[in-house]
Amino acid sequence: MDAQTQVQVEGSKVRKVDSNDAWVYLLTKAQAQACPIAVHFSASWCAPSIAMNSLFEELAVKYDDILFLLVDVDEVKGVAAKMEVKAMPTFMFLKDGMQVDKLVGANPDEIRKRVGQFARSMRVK
Repeated sequence: MDAQTQVQVEGSKVRKVDSNDAWVYLLTKAQAQACPIAVHFSASWCAPSIAMNSLFEELAVKYDDILFLLVDVDEVKGVAAKMEVKAMPTFMFLKDGMQVDKLVGANPDEIRKRVGQFARSMRVK
């Protein structure tokens, strides 16, 4: 896999998905390792979405057993369409490649709550 397929910002725990190939690779790798995934579907023009980036990073540090992904819907349109993302920000929680929860909107308290619930549900199994 080359450096252009996926990007991890220096010091960040959130991986930016910048191609359909990177999306497939990361999902496949997470499934093989039974790693749950939290995805933030964002857009550079969407202020509420951008405002959630620091919270998403904070959660990625706190819950290091979850793979946190950032998808810009304008850069990776195929992934956004496949996952039926209609508004930003959209947060999805995936286990074994399947969506188990979804939250639309910039609600920091609800995002914290859902990520916490997601993390706890993965530890029970």
